[in-house]
Amino acid sequence: MHKVRGTILAQCREMCYNVSMNYGYFRAAAASLELKVCDTAFNSEKIITAAHEAASQGADLLVLPELSITGYTCGDLFFQETLLQNALSALAFIAKETSSLQTIIAVGLPVKKNGSLYNAAAILHKGEILALVPKTYIPNHGEFYEARHFASSKNLRGANSGDAIFISQKFPKVPFGTDILICAESFPGVKIAFEICEDLWTATPPSTNHALAGATIIANLSASNETIGKAEYRRLLVKSTSARNFCAYIYANSGRDESTQDMVFAGHNLISENGKILAESAPFENRMIFADIDVSLLEAERIKTTTFLQCESDSNEHKEIFVNLKEKKSDGNANFFREVEKHPFVPQEKNARDERCLEVITLQAQSLAKRLRHIGANNAVIGLSGGLDSTLALLVTCRAFDLCSLDRMGIIAVTMPGFGTTGRTYENACSLAKETGATLLEIPISDSVRQHFKDIGQDESVHDATYENAQARERTQILMDLANKEGAIVIGTGDLSELALGWCTYNGDHMSMYGVNSSIPKTLVRHIVEREAATFAQEKIGQAQNKKLSEVLFDILNTPVSPELLPPEQGGISQKTEEIVGPYELHDFFLYNILRFGFSPRKIYFLAKKAFAENEYPPATIKHWMKIFYKRFFSQQFKRSCMPDGAKVGSVSLSPRGDWRMPSDASADAWLSEIDSLE
Repeated sequence: MHKVRGTILAQCREMCYNVSMNYGYFRAAAASLELKVCDTAFNSEKIITAAHEAASQGADLLVLPELSITGYTCGDLFFQETLLQNALSALAFIAKETSSLQTIIAVGLPVKKNGSLYNAAAILHKGEILALVPKTYIPNHGEFYEARHFASSKNLRGANSGDAIFISQKFPKVPFGTDILICAESFPGVKIAFEICEDLWTATPPSTNHALAGATIIANLSASNETIGKAEYRRLLVKSTSARNFCAYIYANSGRDESTQDMVFAGHNLISENGKILAESAPFENRMIFADIDVSLLEAERIKTTTFLQCESDSNEHKEIFVNLKEKKSDGNANFFREVEKHPFVPQEKNARDERCLEVITLQAQSLAKRLRHIGANNAVIGLSGGLDSTLALLVTCRAFDLCSLDRMGIIAVTMPGFGTTGRTYENACSLAKETGATLLEIPISDSVRQHFKDIGQDESVHDATYENAQARERTQILMDLANKEGAIVIGTGDLSELALGWCTYNGDHMSMYGVNSSIPKTLVRHIVEREAATFAQEKIGQAQNKKLSEVLFDILNTPVSPELLPPEQGGISQKTEEIVGPYELHDFFLYNILRFGFSPRKIYFLAKKAFAENEYPPATIKHWMKIFYKRFFSQQFKRSCMPDGAKVGSVSLSPRGDWRMPSDASADAWLSEIDSLE
């Protein structure tokens, strides 16, 4: 029966992956080209060369600037029949010379229709002119006077409307309009819409309507001139548009060869996805940029964000034009035009990382302060092990007490040495309590645990789950009863990564009265503590105390992660967590991509191989720990179903009252079977 089920799953995967191209990635390019104003022959040559370059790099879509066939700065020469006819001839020539390419190409040109002149984007593929999309908003302010030459797409009403335009005998009925989507037959998530320059800068950009109609990729053919500060505003517009519409936004801008009679153009090209810049060109580079857009990520974001779907009724119907894009090999992307972050919860750049750490610990402290005020508690109890998680929990509690103007002596830091406690962690726990101004209380647990072993008939020499969990539960009992005695609240120390793996003892360290670390992954915990240590080292007020506190924190950072439930070996830690459950940086990578985007094991495996060098984690190692992660993630849900309160402060949470609802008895077979099939 198991073999039959495995065969069925394998066949389903094969059918699914035949539909999904290249793990859901769509390669886009944007370019500013060398140009001669009004020289359509010269410009066509450059466009054709660029198209072949983009195709050689595997681009599925190339977006070129506004009016790229003629140049944007032609002025009243747009009224000249010679220029208009040459533009149409050039368009047909470009279509012919790119007919062997799989790449979709978007170029700009002026076109006449029913007595009006339109600034339009022409969409080409394999020698066909798929559509012409006219500009909607025509600027006529400041240095712009487009209304002198071009009509708005809003003019397409009554007798002047219609859904097609005559280009030539070869292209007698080309779809013409703004409500057009270019769709990929073999990649259902790819739906491309187009707008032109000013359309982005308006209060009601067409891109919103396109996205609500299903467009996951918006391409903008632009001729945005450069003035002081404009590049940053342009970047903000592109990022925010892609974030608001859960889409990718490709912005191709006119370059330095446009006329500088009254303006200057810098070729500032941008590709953004869901609020993040994937690729960007520097001013005056005149180069092509590439990015691999994750369409499956965009679809996942839209599915989860129900308010986006509620807006769909506001959109108009769009005409869908299908193209057949060449399917890529599933093991392709040797040149992957996308950075895959090893530590997705942690910003790479130091200043951004420090800002993130400060923001997180502030949110943690504020949430705990609210709880303290609400219950009227002047005391808190926290188990201090000398490890990272309890250290962060204590630092958060100190901040919360300061916010509530409470004496830190009301923080009862309890160290509970047991069978596995080493001198290093014990000394660090004691020093940490002292240097933060908390009240230190030492309660050894060995004797009470031995009595418990005697009561239940446990052999102390058998170091099994009972041996380990009895210690964790004894410590939790002490903390809970002490909190009752002191009218205090028990502060939980467990982090998000431990919750994901179930690396906690049920009704032991799994339980508290408020879990301040519950949405903080292990990889971020380390950086928060590190930032606090560096900050204390630099502070001059209370310099001696802060210096000592900083030294303690740095030593804790250099201590191996361990629950310390097994006896030490030669005085050192014998039980190292990452040797048992696996590297936390891998598990946090898996966790982020599973919870944030719902990616499959196959895709996460692909991304992990891109993020980590083979000498860090060979593919077999990644696969091994991924399987461990999924097994534990599914089997340990019962612990998360009854986890204590704790505010969500990061991008994901496992709270059953917040982000994550999952049956405790769900089967992991489909995910594990997929991992087994990975190569």
